[in-house]
Amino acid sequence: MPEQAEAVVVTGNRSVARKVTDNIAPVDIISSRTLVSTGMPDLGAALMNSNPALNMQAHQTDQAALTSSIRLRGLDPDKVLILVDGKRRHTTANINSDKGPDSGETPVDIDMIPVAMIDHIEILRDGAAAQYGSDAIAGVVNIILKKGPKGGSEQGLVGANYAGDGFTYLVRGDHGFSWGDDGFVHLGFEFKHNDLTSRDLVDSRTGRKDFHQEGEPDQTRENFAIDWGKPFLNDKAYFYGNVTYGHRHGESPQYFRTAQQTPLPAYYPWGFDPVDTSEENDFAATVGLRGESFLGFGWDLSTTYGEDIFNINQNNSANLSYLAAYGHTPTSFHLRGLTSTQWTNNLDFRRAIPVGHVLASPIHLAFGAEHRMESYRMSPGDYSSYYGAGSQALTGLSPTNAGTWYRDIYAGYVDVDVQPIKHLDIDFAGRFEHYTDAGDAKTGKIAARYDFTPQFAIRAAISNGFRAPTLAEEHYANLAVAPTFAGGQLAVGSAAARALGAIPLTPEYSTNASGGFVIRPIKDFNITADVYQINIRDRIINGGSYSGTQAVNAIESMGIEVPSNISPGAVTAHYYSNGASTRTQGLDIVSNYHADLRQMGILDLNLGIDLNRTRLTHLGRDTNGNALLTAQGIGYLTTNTPRSKIMLGGHWTWGKFDVMLQEIRWGETKDMMSYRSGPYANSNSVFFQFVNKPRWTTNIEFGYQVHPRIHLAVGANNLTNRLPQRLPSEGRYFNAEAYDDYANQIGYNGGYYYLRVNATF
Repeated sequence: MPEQAEAVVVTGNRSVARKVTDNIAPVDIISSRTLVSTGMPDLGAALMNSNPALNMQAHQTDQAALTSSIRLRGLDPDKVLILVDGKRRHTTANINSDKGPDSGETPVDIDMIPVAMIDHIEILRDGAAAQYGSDAIAGVVNIILKKGPKGGSEQGLVGANYAGDGFTYLVRGDHGFSWGDDGFVHLGFEFKHNDLTSRDLVDSRTGRKDFHQEGEPDQTRENFAIDWGKPFLNDKAYFYGNVTYGHRHGESPQYFRTAQQTPLPAYYPWGFDPVDTSEENDFAATVGLRGESFLGFGWDLSTTYGEDIFNINQNNSANLSYLAAYGHTPTSFHLRGLTSTQWTNNLDFRRAIPVGHVLASPIHLAFGAEHRMESYRMSPGDYSSYYGAGSQALTGLSPTNAGTWYRDIYAGYVDVDVQPIKHLDIDFAGRFEHYTDAGDAKTGKIAARYDFTPQFAIRAAISNGFRAPTLAEEHYANLAVAPTFAGGQLAVGSAAARALGAIPLTPEYSTNASGGFVIRPIKDFNITADVYQINIRDRIINGGSYSGTQAVNAIESMGIEVPSNISPGAVTAHYYSNGASTRTQGLDIVSNYHADLRQMGILDLNLGIDLNRTRLTHLGRDTNGNALLTAQGIGYLTTNTPRSKIMLGGHWTWGKFDVMLQEIRWGETKDMMSYRSGPYANSNSVFFQFVNKPRWTTNIEFGYQVHPRIHLAVGANNLTNRLPQRLPSEGRYFNAEAYDDYANQIGYNGGYYYLRVNATF
């Protein structure tokens, strides 16, 4: 039977597990086999190629490109809650400080979880804040780890882009061990490296490809995980837990500085390009006890601690202010340290309450409490990195803007599932949360499903949700400098931001309505279709955009000096604000068919469609009366995500041979872009619209079972080497930028081919 149809899911209902096609809410299952067969070395990219409702920000430059930023139903990564075995996962410290659509976000970095340790992933495509808390506005991604004392796998992969760069090699594996007669310990690891990629054109200043901006950073990543479980106290309790650890080294070149623009003859007589480097350590641990017999209730007591430490350094750079003052300058700097921590404690109860013949089935009751402590730390860089105008490209963080911030969150929830009559299932959920910095939030949800026949059912849900501002959004500040322009991020609570009209951040609030049907026309053929509307009020965006002298004064009031060679008109300052309200509407269709062709093998077919659009319903103003979003910022919210995504795929197994073929259509995106040349160059108010037309990409893989335990596969992603639309000349910085960094659907690495070997035991 197809895995999608028969798998039992635990996401979307706190009180009872169901088969995926019987679920009251739309849930998709992505198996470990599906993830591996995509050929993608990173979990985020593999998910994007496995589900139509999932996308990722295509921005592939700078340190932000190291963190996978999952978008669900066209909404930002901070609207998607990530769980591991049902427990909230901590977020990265690596804030996306760029001005694009994901600015200010610190999402969960799922690439720090070894793919070899994943049994399957459950994707809930529905608002679930009443069940799981803040961030679950667009839905929930629940990563289920492998369990059991037996079995294991090893995998090796090598690949490269058609252009000859981005060489990648990957080794991963897992193995289960017995813990006594009734327990298990499961271990997993992953090692991955990819070289830098570059898609820049010829730099008009040098006549060479010196630009080094459009491309994927060089990175090396090591991930480890352990999962365990063992009953004790005469099987009255079950001890479980997991630990994950990940380390990543990344290198990302910045804009090239020519010898004429930044004269440093004693250091770089022919110019230089600063290289931002990072060292990241990510750790998480869950320990819990659960049982079935506490006053008739099943119970689960757990604690989860997660921490991400992200240190940013810079090589091949200089500080001109330091050079002028001291007669010399370092060429390497420590720029800043960022640390994000989250400690979550949960106590959950559940029980089926018999009601005789009053209702069609017992009442399923679940309730519980949660305490969560969060902190965010910004530590300063070297003195030489922030002195004066600071190091080139990205200035160091000064002690004035450093600090550590904490908050506590207390929550309680209740979930009741009833069947008042046969074939009708209704679920009620309510939750209360108190933030020590953001106040209280009350959320609720009602979901229902009615099965007319075993082959046809309808379902619907309505809920409200919220997302509290992150500590990073409230306190982050920095200055990024290009050869001819600069942009400063102001902490929203700072005096500098208040002078530009900033107001303290408040939570985002949402309402989510959805409805759809489930059809099983014949055996092993399933179709689901769901429409949805998500209204979000007071979305947190990178608004409050000022330029010119006001921006320069605000940035320098924070103790950051703007380089004297940058014209005030090319300097911008931003702060995060509750600047807009939006309405997102869409349609999801998921269909799969499993066919046993007897002598001709087994064929699995699937079709997935996601159609969505986001519109602005309200635009806020700052205390100075100015709009909080420019036309460019509005575009980041409404048109930067593909309007549609269509996936058609098939996997055919015949004897020892198998073939996977997938077609993906990426819908149109639009971006209001800054002029890079002409009279409006680097303007903060005049933009031009750039359209990325729809793109089709083809993924294919051929496999052969060379041994009962060894499988060999060769494949290609983006087989025909499709690339985004090229920018017009007025949008190219020094004529070298070929593509839109923010709204291109498919990235700009182009075609990628690989060889993979899988071993099971």
